[in-house]
Amino acid sequence: MFSRQQLVSQIHKKKSFLCIGLDTDPEKIPAFLNNFPNPVMEFNRRVIDATHDLCIAYKPNTAFYESYGAKGWQNLIDTCNYIPDDVFKIADAKRGDLGNTGEMYAKAFFNKASSGMEFDAVTVAPYMGADSVIPFLAYQNKWVILLALTSNQSHQDFQLSETENGALYEQVLQKSQTWGTTEQLMYVVGATRGEAFLTIRKQVPDHFLLVPGVGAQGGSMEEVCKYGMNESCGLIINASRSVIYASNGRDFAEAARAEALSIQVEMEKQLVKYRFLE
Repeated sequence: MFSRQQLVSQIHKKKSFLCIGLDTDPEKIPAFLNNFPNPVMEFNRRVIDATHDLCIAYKPNTAFYESYGAKGWQNLIDTCNYIPDDVFKIADAKRGDLGNTGEMYAKAFFNKASSGMEFDAVTVAPYMGADSVIPFLAYQNKWVILLALTSNQSHQDFQLSETENGALYEQVLQKSQTWGTTEQLMYVVGATRGEAFLTIRKQVPDHFLLVPGVGAQGGSMEEVCKYGMNESCGLIINASRSVIYASNGRDFAEAARAEALSIQVEMEKQLVKYRFLE
């Protein structure tokens, strides 16, 4: 269980709304780790140990684990279980399917007795409608993070298409609020479209937003905070490559901490600026 209030409390405590993406690629981790029995887990453990006091969430992208079969899936389970319980755990799986399939996807990420791991949240694609989201919402005290306005270059192919209720992503925001509450639903909104947060906050003023695209993708934290922060902060800003690959040497964990600390310091300034912190 990780409630909204717990999330807000962690932001206050750590003066941070940083999420670190554990998109661990065995081909990119420092070469010396290959001398360990499990290089990926050695990498993840060291990054987590070095940064957990500076971030409020970790977000493993499941594709980086699934692509290595059974061993990769076990690394995902072990990573989930290694993350401290006071840090929000997001499975970036981008699932979304109907009926029994959706139920099995939800079970995989939320039911530890079945799968061996229990995340607090999972990313879900909503474009098949309510049937593809409700199986995840059936779990008490869990979060569904719906893709809304993403940061990839071709997001405009569909997400910005105009409908009678505004752009398609706006229709997703409107309709999905009938499926769950601010204690169940978050939305993915890319940082590369800063002023779009004005429109989004009119639609979802109180929901938390998971924001990729700051850092390596060029999004502006200052713009995201200016247009997207609310009274509860309401933002979880993700950084992946810029943190975990800050160095490819033996000091990679120390370098990851230094980068995470740099981001945390900037986040603290924004929290003070917008009066979330005194």
